[in-house]
Amino acid sequence: MLLHAEITDRGGLGSLVETFLPWFGLFIPVLLAGALWRRSAAAVVALLLPVVAWLSLFGGLLSDKSQPGGDLTVVSHNVNAENPDPAGTARDLAASGADLLALEEMTPQATAAYGKELAKTYPYHTVQGTVGLWSKLPLSDSRSVNVLRGNVGPLAKTRRAEDLPVDPPRALRTTVATDQGPLVVYVAHLGSVRLMPRHGFWTDSRDVGAVALAKAVAAEQNERVVVLGDMNGTTDDRAFDGLTSQLHSAQEAAGHGFGFSWPASFPTARIDQILVRGVEPKSSWVLPATDSDHLPVAASISW
Repeated sequence: MLLHAEITDRGGLGSLVETFLPWFGLFIPVLLAGALWRRSAAAVVALLLPVVAWLSLFGGLLSDKSQPGGDLTVVSHNVNAENPDPAGTARDLAASGADLLALEEMTPQATAAYGKELAKTYPYHTVQGTVGLWSKLPLSDSRSVNVLRGNVGPLAKTRRAEDLPVDPPRALRTTVATDQGPLVVYVAHLGSVRLMPRHGFWTDSRDVGAVALAKAVAAEQNERVVVLGDMNGTTDDRAFDGLTSQLHSAQEAAGHGFGFSWPASFPTARIDQILVRGVEPKSSWVLPATDSDHLPVAASISW
């Protein structure tokens, strides 16, 4: 657990371990049972090492760090391209009271349904490809952000670039006008990860997107930045070092627990993120399930 950064990332092994790093703590009670079965005092004492290691990494997530108040509530949700009830999902999200609502993995047909259902609560919105932001506050300077950086993946190695499908934008940047000044918001859906027989834990597309998004944030002049979206990875994953060196996780700073968001049926990883710079997270939580395979994540932020 302590040396996870030293594990090779060949075949995505390092990323795979870091995605599920908290779950390595499950080995501790197994080892304890073995030590008790052997009646070995030395083994029981030796278990202090993995216990301390796990607590040093994740113990801070067990306490409730949320605080009352907040100037703005933000919600991010991968709504799932196969969502059977976009309108119902939109109603559930609007009922959360969010001031800013980021949606990822929208299809063209579903985008219209989300827009129609959210129009009354959110008079301002921007949609770029498969991602969108609905807001109670005015938006300006909205544009797509290229987190694809060409065709990345096993298919691209065997086919000509001009023969590959062109994906719609998967990230956007916009400026929200608040009483305290402008707030820059990014919404992103980074590339998927796959367990593939010949390629291992394939993360190339996601990793390229993470680097591109980190560069965009680094070039941002506004000191107040919020990044929302499905990153297809946890903040423990080394692929996000460029982002986590500039931004703080709202869940880690102001949440209670791990805030696992995927899969919705049995959440095992926090791959949906709310990352901030120049604002203070007051609380962070996970919303009830919708008809998506992800859970919505929310945070209250303050200036």
